[in-house]
Amino acid sequence: MADGHKNIVSKAKQNQISTDSSHLNTPLLLQFLGGKSMCTSLTLASSQGHYFLARTMDFDFELQGKPTYIPRHYQFNSDLGHTYTAQYGFLGTGRNIGEYILVDGVNEHGLSGAALYFNESVYQTSKNTAPDQVNLASHEVLNWILGNCRNINDLVEQLPRLNIVGAKNQLLQIVVPLHWIITDQTGHCVVLEACADGLKLLENPVGVMTNSPEFEWHLKNLSNYNHLQPEPHQQRQYGALKVKDFGPGAGALGLPGDYSSPSRFVRASFLRNYTVQQENDQATLNAMIHLLNNVDIVKGVKVMANGVVEYTQYRAYYNLSTHTYYIQPYQDQNLYEVKLTEALLQETQPQSFELPQTQTSVVLN
Repeated sequence: MADGHKNIVSKAKQNQISTDSSHLNTPLLLQFLGGKSMCTSLTLASSQGHYFLARTMDFDFELQGKPTYIPRHYQFNSDLGHTYTAQYGFLGTGRNIGEYILVDGVNEHGLSGAALYFNESVYQTSKNTAPDQVNLASHEVLNWILGNCRNINDLVEQLPRLNIVGAKNQLLQIVVPLHWIITDQTGHCVVLEACADGLKLLENPVGVMTNSPEFEWHLKNLSNYNHLQPEPHQQRQYGALKVKDFGPGAGALGLPGDYSSPSRFVRASFLRNYTVQQENDQATLNAMIHLLNNVDIVKGVKVMANGVVEYTQYRAYYNLSTHTYYIQPYQDQNLYEVKLTEALLQETQPQSFELPQTQTSVVLN
């Protein structure tokens, strides 16, 4: 993509509310979040030209997300007091909290996206009353995108109508600070952020997104890791001493291994860039599982300031060509699959699919 992270759409805003946690002082925020929640998302392609999107859901409050189907022409009740409609059917991870809210998914046209925590997001304090405007709370944006856009070009055309208002999520009782990674069947990948100078739709040349700070900062930060490579480094001379690497793998010395957002961005970008491209869908899915293994957070290794443990509650994978959704919950590392079939698309009511609550296994004898 030309110009790397150029802004495709910029929409100036007035009367904004910042959702940076430093500006929020509510007991529920401290109880539920205790700081900054983290997630990682990335894309990958097979040699057949089939594209995938994957994400981890890292949180310190039990979200209880499950596979959820939203039918064509479904009418959502917005937390802003009106309704909005999804023209297209879509499938992803969500929960009914008085209304269905999905945080990742794929629609019937192969457009896929995920919402990730982003503390720097800035939303509007009130609706835009212009006739063509779509006013939504931040947690409703992905529903609207998946329900009304066929691809990134379609999103670019429709985005000027979108006005994101700082309305509270009914589950968390806060204005949820989010940004979004969105990609389509052609592999075109973008990041949507609501900032102080308006909505930004940015090209994503690396196919990775994490959390704070701003996406453009993460791209610049990769320059600090330009020495990383899969091969050993060349032998060097220090005075009369010849120095060489101890062995294979030394080219990645300095690859950050912690769970902070900048470190996960660098780690995911490096691994995604050098992983061997697979020939078919199943092998590509397997490669994505291995990639997310490197940013998966087990219980106990990441503790928030209030003592609450944050962990990877699930990992989701989307095949944009077959409109297939896979979920790998923390409590059961097997994959569970739901496909957006024509039969499912004929259903007129939302559906949720239950997941096992304990580890299962395949018995071989």
